[in-house]
Amino acid sequence: MIRELIKDRRVLFVTTKNLDYIRNTQEISIIENCAVKSRIIGFTDKSYARRLVKVYLGLLRERKRDYDVIFIGFAPQLVLPFWHGKFRKHLVVIDFFISLYDTLVCDRQLIGKNSLPAKLLHYIDERTIKCADYILADTRAHGAYFASEFAADPEKTEVLYLEADRTIYYPREQKKDVYADLFLVLYFGSILPLQGVETVLEAAEILKAENKIHFIVIGPVRKETKRYEGDHIEYIDWLSQSELAERIAMADLCLAGHFNAHIDKAKRTIPGKAYIYEAMGKKMILGDNSANRELFAADDRHYYVEMGNAAKLAEQIIKLAEM
Repeated sequence: MIRELIKDRRVLFVTTKNLDYIRNTQEISIIENCAVKSRIIGFTDKSYARRLVKVYLGLLRERKRDYDVIFIGFAPQLVLPFWHGKFRKHLVVIDFFISLYDTLVCDRQLIGKNSLPAKLLHYIDERTIKCADYILADTRAHGAYFASEFAADPEKTEVLYLEADRTIYYPREQKKDVYADLFLVLYFGSILPLQGVETVLEAAEILKAENKIHFIVIGPVRKETKRYEGDHIEYIDWLSQSELAERIAMADLCLAGHFNAHIDKAKRTIPGKAYIYEAMGKKMILGDNSANRELFAADDRHYYVEMGNAAKLAEQIIKLAEM
């Protein structure tokens, strides 16, 4: 649907997220391939506030009448409610990739559910959806949640699954070097609560006596998260995308998740790392939820475990290591 909506039309794409973000590169590619004319308002500054100011200034300078479609990418809640009056004569498409209410209140639990800020976030989400002509969601499960929680019209909602950047992430042979005699298990992420890194670390601890199994955990593990130490596990705080791709290529098994069993959002979303593992043709373990099963059937490359169950995760890793 999205390709048909923008085909041979003039599209203004707006995003508050850094331009190299995976969702932005995916949508910009679609626009550039389908639109007759396109203009991108987005920036690479590390500061979110600075990017947002630049986006607003860019919108002030841009002649809206030069476009048929306004396509707002990441965080339309920060743009559309304030610019809706300027976009009334245009077809407005939004990527409702995240809900502010769901993320800050339910997922990260930074705001109390019955508080005034929570109600304000809920209103902003609902208002943003109401102002849009078409809505993109990342999974059917997420789209259903937006319909039930924010009254998003299912007839105007389309699923656009994420795609990995295949110029970086593609199948390749990679020497395991110092890991040559080991079964290498890799996990990476931004280590957000819904990802359930605790389950991964507990599984690694359960398997610490398995001398042939080695874990690599890539990402900023938080101080409040218990880090198990030992020769069986290695922590790396950050890697560039190209370095990450090389590490993934070395791995015998990749852990995708999400593994948190207590945050509902973890059950409605497919982890971005799963798309990367898939693009690289890697064997992976996924959390057993409806969102993951929208795309990945259980087979000899995709294995499911109960979310939040470190013992089951460890058991599955052992099985695969012994194959």
